[in-house]
Amino acid sequence: MQIFMDYFKNRKMYELQDVSVDEDKISNLPDCILQHVLSFLPTKDAVATCILSTRWKDLWTFVRYIDFDDALLYYSEENGWYPLKMTCFMNFVERVLLLRHGSNMEKFRLSCRVCFNASRIHAWVSAAIKHKVEELDLCLFVETPFTLPRCVFDSESLTVVKIEMNCVLELPTCISFPQLKTLHLALVTFTDDDSTQKLLSSCPVLQDLAILDCEWMNLKCIMVSIPTLKSLTIDDLPYFGSGDELNGCEIKIDAANLIFLKYSGYLLNEIFLCNMSSLNSASIYVPILCERRKEIGYRAVKLLKGLHSVKSMRISNGAIESLFLADNMLDHLPIFHNLTYLELSIEIEKHIIQRLVNLLQYLPNLESLVFVKGVDPHVCFDEEDWIWNPVPKCFLTCLKSVSLHNFHGNYAEMCLLRSLLKNALFLERLNIFCSKNLSGDSKMQKEVVDRLQMFPRASTSCLIMFL
Repeated sequence: MQIFMDYFKNRKMYELQDVSVDEDKISNLPDCILQHVLSFLPTKDAVATCILSTRWKDLWTFVRYIDFDDALLYYSEENGWYPLKMTCFMNFVERVLLLRHGSNMEKFRLSCRVCFNASRIHAWVSAAIKHKVEELDLCLFVETPFTLPRCVFDSESLTVVKIEMNCVLELPTCISFPQLKTLHLALVTFTDDDSTQKLLSSCPVLQDLAILDCEWMNLKCIMVSIPTLKSLTIDDLPYFGSGDELNGCEIKIDAANLIFLKYSGYLLNEIFLCNMSSLNSASIYVPILCERRKEIGYRAVKLLKGLHSVKSMRISNGAIESLFLADNMLDHLPIFHNLTYLELSIEIEKHIIQRLVNLLQYLPNLESLVFVKGVDPHVCFDEEDWIWNPVPKCFLTCLKSVSLHNFHGNYAEMCLLRSLLKNALFLERLNIFCSKNLSGDSKMQKEVVDRLQMFPRASTSCLIMFL
């Protein structure tokens, strides 16, 4: 691609050197190839190629990928946002859509973060739908109520819809997405249960659903029941309320073919999972709340109960802590028989150790354990803190790989590694990812290696790798 961009920039230089037409190999390529190449350029650059020669004059009008982003055109650190350049941007969009060839679009992306004109945006989006666009990606920062064209929600061509819009998502009575496979909604406010449910029920072949930082306050109960769904992401962050606001929406998820689930949030909306037999991977991030922690703990346990068949999981510090603030609810936590891979996206602190030990009791077949953020370098540990009592079953039967990131080589970390090497009977590999300071200190690395070699090992075949 860089070759083509360099070609566009240096075309005049080639002409000055009297390069013959026969040597202009790029221009001699078939139209379909040149149009495909132009589709990878920003739309403004693709349009600019029309000045190269008569050969290039109309090629851009056949480009099937259209991308308009107002932030690229009229921002100046010295002078701010120019009203004149806003007008130029809007006129440019309309000129491109007017002159573009009548063939179908594959992708239409429109980002208007400051340059917002409701009537024009309405017309631009409608034009894309008329061209039977397959992928629609909208990022609209609105200052007044705005309603998307009705044709957006009744399209036979759309396969991907991504809407980021900081206002109420007004939905028409007729919604039909027969070909839609990907639906991403960000920042929108849902109006009511019925319209939101109708939207989710009008996507019969949907595979990827993401609901990011949306406002659920108008909803009471929603069912996500989509047999074709393979990936589901719910991000309820950020949160600025008080800890006693737990009367959120009930979100019931029934997706027999779901492979990946990601949840980030304070569990203010209650998640009910059922029929998750195909789930392969899950990521659960729950920040630590200072208030209503016990109720959050109940919800965390209920959420994890629905993940009992998952094979790979990433879990946060807050999620682990929540489990152990729910009194006897931990007794209802299932045994994760299928879970073989666990990532702890937490920095290990002293108070989390015993909770981690207790959690591992529910993972009898764990093969890989990853400490993504390593050990808190500001907290003091000693060997007694890492006494596994009882030793998790997976340590005695199947744990093969442990990875420790952000390793500094301090005493607390060495205590953890000593305990792991001492108790993991079938450990095959210990991966140590050095911190920036340690990675550049070969002398200290050697000292750490020498100390580790002296530790007793339950598995004589364990290979220690510094990465």
